[in-house]
Amino acid sequence: MIGAVRILGLDPGLQRTGYGVIDVKGSHLVHVAHGVVTSDRALPLAQRLLQLHVAITQIILDLRPEEAAVEQTFVSKDAVATLKLGQARAIALLVPAQHGLAVAEYAPNMVKKSVVGVGHAEKEQVQAMIRILLPKCVLKSADAADALAVAITHAHHAPQRLHPGMSVS
Repeated sequence: MIGAVRILGLDPGLQRTGYGVIDVKGSHLVHVAHGVVTSDRALPLAQRLLQLHVAITQIILDLRPEEAAVEQTFVSKDAVATLKLGQARAIALLVPAQHGLAVAEYAPNMVKKSVVGVGHAEKEQVQAMIRILLPKCVLKSADAADALAVAITHAHHAPQRLHPGMSVS
């Protein structure tokens, strides 16, 4: 799409990292791709992180996004799980930065509010709105839907962040 900005949204996880790519021209959103990259639980942590690094690198090389957005970590009571999620999130932040992309971060409540209108929306509500906003998109997983929601959030908020006072239509 000429004059469009391509955005990569990432919903990080050590076992499953969702990705979603959209093109944005003005207020028009177009689905490009989405899916999930996984790591093998049988491997040591370093190898699992490498798997995520390689997969996200390939997505960037194949789809050529110009900007990236990553969902911020939700802190759970399980410190070990939170630490592993943080390490996967570091890969999601690092890889786009290695490819020269500006990387924004958005809190889960902001993503839900941007897409659904309610900060504490359920996953099903997010998925329903993704289907409305990107009607040609056939969702395959909640992780990919969340990643598309992160990309849409960035589409709505980045122009205001990059150019204060600019209105988004």
